[in-house]
Amino acid sequence: MRFTLIFLVLFMLVSHTCYGQRLEAVQIYTDNQLLDLIKENKHLGQVVLDDCQLVQDIEARAVKSKYPSYQFLWGDMLAFGVCVKKDVPLGLYFMKNAADQALPEALEQLGRYYHIGKFMQVDVDKAIFFLKEASAVNNLKAQIRLADIYSNGHGSPLDYPELYAQLHRAVTDDKKVHKNIAALLSNLAEKMPEHIVNAAKKNKF
Repeated sequence: MRFTLIFLVLFMLVSHTCYGQRLEAVQIYTDNQLLDLIKENKHLGQVVLDDCQLVQDIEARAVKSKYPSYQFLWGDMLAFGVCVKKDVPLGLYFMKNAADQALPEALEQLGRYYHIGKFMQVDVDKAIFFLKEASAVNNLKAQIRLADIYSNGHGSPLDYPELYAQLHRAVTDDKKVHKNIAALLSNLAEKMPEHIVNAAKKNKF
């Protein structure tokens, strides 16, 4: 009788523990939640904080469902070896898939990687291509980097007015970023006739 009682108590404790673990199971991120994490550059950290429980779900949404946000996340996980075996070429493949679906963060990241030579050789022309695409959908990081590239003599002068107009409309509450944008606008303005600058401010170039 005593052993039966002990067994029953142990069974209840184990069942309660397992039930508690089920309650704490991590739910897959919604697309909006993941996009917010990506914009804040917290997506990889969140996967680690979740004890890598969602690896299979993330892979399925990237590979089978082809969600651009999950392709971006899965690509980053592979490229940096987060919760999976590191595979840079495959990671870049999924990043490019996300970029092909016009995910702004993927476009900006590939442009940045081509600019600084991360995972690949420096290619300013390819950097400009991806950054222009990201800038067109109001990715401020891409706009700032592209303006810096133009300020260093790269790119076509024909593209300056469009970027000037984008940066002129940019909104930020970060004083350091605001100051940097002002400096970049000043540099771009020096490369264009005054009437083009005025037209760009009015978005009528």
